[in-house]
Amino acid sequence: MGKKALVIGAGGVSNVVCHKCAQNSEVFSSIMIASRTKAKCDEIKERIEKSKYAGRIEIQTAKVDANNVPELVALINEYKPDIVINVALPYQDLTIMDACLETKTDYLDTANYEPLDTAKFEYKWQWAYKEKFEKAGITAILGSGFDPGVTGVFSAYAQKHYFDEINYIDILDANAGDHGYPFATNFNPEINIREVTANGSYWEDGKWVETEPMEIKRVYNFPQIGEKDMYLLHHEELESLAVNIKGIKRIRFFMTFGQSYLTHLKVLENVGMTSIEPIEFEGKQIVPLQFLTAVLPDPASLGPRTKGKTNIGNIFRGKKDGVEKTYYVYNVCDHQECYKEVSSQAISYTTGVPAMIGAAMVLTGEWKKPGVFNVEEMDPDSFMDALNKFGLPWVEDFNPALVD
Repeated sequence: MGKKALVIGAGGVSNVVCHKCAQNSEVFSSIMIASRTKAKCDEIKERIEKSKYAGRIEIQTAKVDANNVPELVALINEYKPDIVINVALPYQDLTIMDACLETKTDYLDTANYEPLDTAKFEYKWQWAYKEKFEKAGITAILGSGFDPGVTGVFSAYAQKHYFDEINYIDILDANAGDHGYPFATNFNPEINIREVTANGSYWEDGKWVETEPMEIKRVYNFPQIGEKDMYLLHHEELESLAVNIKGIKRIRFFMTFGQSYLTHLKVLENVGMTSIEPIEFEGKQIVPLQFLTAVLPDPASLGPRTKGKTNIGNIFRGKKDGVEKTYYVYNVCDHQECYKEVSSQAISYTTGVPAMIGAAMVLTGEWKKPGVFNVEEMDPDSFMDALNKFGLPWVEDFNPALVD
């Protein structure tokens, strides 16, 4: 088929996306990895060339500022990709979408736009592009990571095959990986800490219910991982699933955290290190959270140290033919197995694999239609098959323990 993808970003997720594009050479013939730091792109290219996916596709690298629309447009016009896969920072979603509009190139990302100056996870900015993408005749797929991403595909799959209406969705994200550091984050520290220190919220009876950060705690016995403390967070897919899944009464999102992580985070918060308000230090304006990000371990460096598994999935309750029904679908991923295959831990792996699959779905035409879409608006079946094929096999349980 011979399709070309421009991958913007050179962190842990990009590393996985690029390895998986190389694995899926039936769809991808060429990728270009572009980032502000070209050396990081070159490192990913070298890694692939030493891996079992070496020599399967052409790989180029380039330097680009993802905040700069003209620079992005120039690179797209030079390389002429069939799709742009955005695995840069969420702050850069809109500039990359603008460049895709200008060049009439399909677009995909893994996380919704977030303004730099406020910890706000909302789709409104990107949904506002719907008409522009329709008029340009190009596709934008939003949130094709795991959560958001696979959690949306799981929801579409449950709706298509098992339910007439889904009333309750609980999304459970457990990471039982141990990296050996007293405190580190498994993905971009700035995004991670903003997410965790923000107020929680869930969708119920047509409106948002807001909670204090970490106010709601539950214990769940996760398959292959065991009992874990999990806390209710706000997460962006709640917003799109509430719109796109029929019969919803309530959607919640829970993530596991160990006590050591929470204690460190509380101390950092108490001393002002998690603030996104700029302060003056030695005549310079600095953002405390950005400074903290610079001193914490790089998530990309955690791969070789991390042992254990992740378990991410959805529990559904609803009705089929008037009868109450429950359904749990989840994936278990092993940090060390991921590192062996693509030199990244499972957090990057579970985000990067679905980004490649989503892009392939657009490139093969299955998810190709003009406009801006969340993944659950698309047919889930081929995506679900691809998860099994490319390293994220899923398990079904028709009698799961429910979250009260």
